[in-house]
Amino acid sequence: MSLTLRHAALDVVGDDLTVELPNGAIVAFAHLDHAATAPCVRAAADAVQTLLPRYGSVHRGAGIRSQTSTAEYERAREVVGGFVGARPGDTVVFTRNTTDALNLLARALPAEVTTIVFDGEHHANLLPWRRSLRLPTPDSPEAAVAALRRALRPLRGPALLAVTGASNVTGEIWPVRRLADVAHAYGARVVVDAAQLAPHAPIDLATLGADYLALSGHKLYAPFGAGVLAGRADWLDAAEPYLCGGGASASVGAGADEVTWARGPARHEAGTPNLLGAVSLAAVCAALARADRVALHEREQDLLARLRKGLTRVPGVVPVGVFGDRQPRVGIVSLALPAHDASVVADRLAREYGIGVRAGQFCAHPLSRRLAGTAPTAGTAPTAGTAPTAGTAPRTGCGPAAPGLLRASFGLGTTDSDVDRLVAALGELTARAA
Repeated sequence: MSLTLRHAALDVVGDDLTVELPNGAIVAFAHLDHAATAPCVRAAADAVQTLLPRYGSVHRGAGIRSQTSTAEYERAREVVGGFVGARPGDTVVFTRNTTDALNLLARALPAEVTTIVFDGEHHANLLPWRRSLRLPTPDSPEAAVAALRRALRPLRGPALLAVTGASNVTGEIWPVRRLADVAHAYGARVVVDAAQLAPHAPIDLATLGADYLALSGHKLYAPFGAGVLAGRADWLDAAEPYLCGGGASASVGAGADEVTWARGPARHEAGTPNLLGAVSLAAVCAALARADRVALHEREQDLLARLRKGLTRVPGVVPVGVFGDRQPRVGIVSLALPAHDASVVADRLAREYGIGVRAGQFCAHPLSRRLAGTAPTAGTAPTAGTAPTAGTAPRTGCGPAAPGLLRASFGLGTTDSDVDRLVAALGELTARAA
């Protein structure tokens, strides 16, 4: 049984994809790289196919194509806003992805705002902030809360905590609400990178204690490259437009300075928007809202436990984490392979077994290096940034591969068989190399 639990709208498009192995065998492709990009589901594909006959410009015309497209685009905004728990007065801005959304917010921050961020964040939530205080990633949720309190206590002026909902490296769910309560007690705001949390659990701005939330459609089974920034409107309405152009301007005079900028989402959505991306994302959000998220979560946790149990039978493969084994997780497991090159293992899993995983630093270099460095005998692995030797697989991921880190991640469509095949393949590969 797959993780879809028979929700037809959440069936994976291309779930019957097969690959030919070097021995000539044809096997089902096991996509265990959802944390990078999740496959498209039926709800997204159907929504796009339905719209295409009337696809046209948004906010740009009087004909039926433009009117239909405009209505669908704004309806998509409402649906996605409902999915993330947007409150009255919140703004929901369509962006390209989470990276784009967080960069938009970073550009909109008043100049005096200090952003506090832990160094284990994905680069999308680590690099955009212009005036930032970077904290070492702690080894427990309690330590994270204490570190934030220590950082906030001496600050004068406005502050923003930027924190992930779930780590793209370890899958661990961060104590967002506890951190948000501390931040708010000191008058700071909170933005949550929900790119990895949204596909696995219900998200809600108020429940998380978030002032802002960002996510990506391509992590949420919706292709075409749409993302979202949702949250409080005041900083966004006061900031210069993220992009200058048509749509962002309410009126333009003859002089260079005679511009009145729009307010609300339009202020930061200049140009022709990604209609298909917004519509496909909204369709998935609506399908997930109708699904039994509790059952989906329980099924994912069963798969996660199956994988972690299976890995205990594979010598030299060590699951890594920050907060410990008892910390709640989404369906992401990263492994240290101290005696192996993770990129070579990933390449062989794809070519010899028809299994897609990820190797590299996962665009979270500080955390990946730390986890690889603390793995048993990690010193036997190649140093991060070293050029691959002749004959090795190309480095994959965001930059050079970290020593010995391999990531398996799953979601809708993942089966027991996919997990068992990965465990068996890792066992064979590591035994062969011993």
